Amino acid sequence: MLVSLSEINHHPKGLAVLFFTELWERFSYYGMRAILVLYLISDFNDKNQGLGWSNKEAIMLYGWYTALVYIACIPGGIIGDRYITRINSVIYGGFLLCAGHFTLAFQNELFFFIGLILIILGVGLLKPNISTLVGNLYKINDLRRDQGFTIFYIGINVGAFLASIIVGYVGEVFGWHYGFSLAGFGMLLGQISFLIGKKNIIEISKKTSAISTFSFKMKKHKLSSIELDRVKLILISSLILVIFWASFEQAGGLLNIFAYEKTNRYISLLNFEIPASWFQSINPLLIIVLGYSVSVFWINLKKRGMLATSIFKISIGIIIMGLGFIFMIFASIESEIYGKSSTYWLFLAYLFFTIGELCASPVILSYITKLSPEKLTASIMGIYFATIGLGNKLAGIIGQYSQALGEKLIFTGITLICVFVGGLVIIMHKRLIRLSHGVDD
Repeated sequence: MLVSLSEINHHPKGLAVLFFTELWERFSYYGMRAILVLYLISDFNDKNQGLGWSNKEAIMLYGWYTALVYIACIPGGIIGDRYITRINSVIYGGFLLCAGHFTLAFQNELFFFIGLILIILGVGLLKPNISTLVGNLYKINDLRRDQGFTIFYIGINVGAFLASIIVGYVGEVFGWHYGFSLAGFGMLLGQISFLIGKKNIIEISKKTSAISTFSFKMKKHKLSSIELDRVKLILISSLILVIFWASFEQAGGLLNIFAYEKTNRYISLLNFEIPASWFQSINPLLIIVLGYSVSVFWINLKKRGMLATSIFKISIGIIIMGLGFIFMIFASIESEIYGKSSTYWLFLAYLFFTIGELCASPVILSYITKLSPEKLTASIMGIYFATIGLGNKLAGIIGQYSQALGEKLIFTGITLICVFVGGLVIIMHKRLIRLSHGVDD
């Protein structure tokens, strides 16, 4: 089931603003992400000139870049909570992102690194604060909160899908720097969307929050024992998800290169070779199609009194993610035998990745806004995004060993670790849930 505008209308008006802002921000991010590694490994002498790096070097930079993007969310969240307000953090972050993407459009290695730095700073400011703003739209006991985050998450993936198709195609066919420029225009649209609609966010947040998100300046706040327990639960959940993100982010690195080098992408009937970057559109497309249905599934389980806590959803998400790599094991075996693997292995893998992601990622965003002390929400959101960065860095490290160990062994290891960690969390479920003190019973 696709999310519709009528379904968004059942939620606060500010959700539509944040939906479209994040849609275009993610268009810029995932558009650049779709072609980054391919640009790095393309020969310097090719018609579509790249930097001519080795696969190992490209994956290493990708790991560092995606890690720093999310680690920057820690200071970004603190800045939003303490100093310039969350709404201003989103605005300033948006301008930095525009500057970063347009800087990448220049055919110059120095400009390339400057552009990456600007994007890192921009995402650091924008991402923890815009996610916190979604939570500010709902009262703490509003059953629509998890669903609201899922709708917001679908917006992310609409942007990611469009970016993988459009920016990926433009980058591979017409030139990498044209792709980077297009990503910049996407961010510009996101910035315009937010500036036009921010008043709706301000109005609804003042009604649902005891503290004005936009005028609030951080004061000393001593946490109670209950608040400390809830923060502990958030941190534990975030650390558990490091394994999830280390697995998921193989999509932009190792799986991207696997699609580029070891997957038969030629469609003889159409006399057309599928751009490797297009395979990254499968995940966001499936999220758009399945996202709302998955959220409704969990709501119905909750209404029936069945186990549907956030911790349980996260554990199931990790297990499903791991099972998706079984298909990549088969793909690597096929490529060893025939030189190339079939495209359907990648599709099946991304299907499982998507279901796992829908069980875990939007849930943790909602979880943080429910459990965090209000004065610290953006800061704690920043810490969570930093653990995503840690997972991304770990993904890069894993990817670097693919040539030495072989993809088959890497994929097998990821499968076993994900299933083990997810199962362990299920076993510890009752102990963990006590730390929520009734918020997630």
